[in-house]
Amino acid sequence: QVQLVESGGGLVQPGGSLTLSCTVSGFSLGTSADSAIGWFRHAPGAPESEREREGVSCISARDASTYYADSVEGRFTISRDNSKNAVYLQMDSLKPEDTAVYYCARTHWRLCFVRVEYWGKGTLVNVSS
Repeated sequence: QVQLVESGGGLVQPGGSLTLSCTVSGFSLGTSADSAIGWFRHAPGAPESEREREGVSCISARDASTYYADSVEGRFTISRDNSKNAVYLQMDSLKPEDTAVYYCARTHWRLCFVRVEYWGKGTLVNVSS
């Protein structure tokens, strides 16, 4: 059974930085040609639905290729550590509109923001002064 556990959320001031971690079990990074790990977020006040989760970034399980949404390009960096079976999201220059519950998920590299197979439970990031 694939499980994903997020950590690292918290309160941060605008302009600050935060790093989220996603620990994966039941699936080894680097072993699947088609899989990816993605980060998504659900803004406060948005309807409670997986469809309302905004895709933020993806990293290929095979070759660590990366993809970013326009809203975070240049500010967020996704990376992975195969030895720890973990994926990270370094978030810099944070803005209040980045406030959300952040989820990691196993998905497919092609259409990585759409073809989600497994979700984590999320971690809250609050960007506020």
